[in-house]
Amino acid sequence: MSVLAHACALVIKILMLPLLLAELLGLLRLYKRVFPALMYRFSLSYNSQMNEKKRELFRELLRFSPRDGPLRLLEVGCGSGANFQHYPSGCKITCTDPNPHFKDYLQKSMDTNDHLVYEDFVVVPGEDLRVVEDNSMDVVVCTLVLCSVKNTPKVIQEAKRVLRPGGAFFFLEHVVADPSTWLYFFQHVFQPFMYYFIDGCETTRATWKHLEAAGFSDLHLRHFQAPLFILVRPHIVGYGVK
Repeated sequence: MSVLAHACALVIKILMLPLLLAELLGLLRLYKRVFPALMYRFSLSYNSQMNEKKRELFRELLRFSPRDGPLRLLEVGCGSGANFQHYPSGCKITCTDPNPHFKDYLQKSMDTNDHLVYEDFVVVPGEDLRVVEDNSMDVVVCTLVLCSVKNTPKVIQEAKRVLRPGGAFFFLEHVVADPSTWLYFFQHVFQPFMYYFIDGCETTRATWKHLEAAGFSDLHLRHFQAPLFILVRPHIVGYGVK
């Protein structure tokens, strides 16, 4: 980043000091109770604007269905279940999310999408999926999650662990912009706001690099510009095969 970008980012970090203190004191735990309601409303808007992209992505799910039974799908960071409407009928869903307060909103989505079979909802972070057996899933889905996890490579490796050989990790994530653009500059300047107000979200991650380094046997990855708020406009979409 330029000197100007560093200076602007420093000013914003100083302004964020009360929130940093609140986080250290544990006061932001209260926000985790409110965050699911905000994300539920956001997901409705996001789905309407990204509907075609999601349909295009999840159309590929059936390619990974086993011959002898329904598709077994694990969604990491399921939130309010915004992806359920795009999953094929009869597939068995296991959901994980580190925030237990999503459960009521998740239930709404489950009731609406009764074409699916819901196996379990487990409150765990994406970095620790020990509750899911090795090689037990046909597909793992992760959308708008890798921007806020603490250890992106660990989440991807956990996804690979639970996938059967030939299974696939599906992703749809916002990422950092090209370093030569003004957007890259503003993503870094306003990063502290995003972190505190969107529950750890980081707009400055080059997530595709972790996916490329994860050792998938086949990786389908595309960059595109989403019709969203400018700071989260750069996106990647695709899937990697174990």
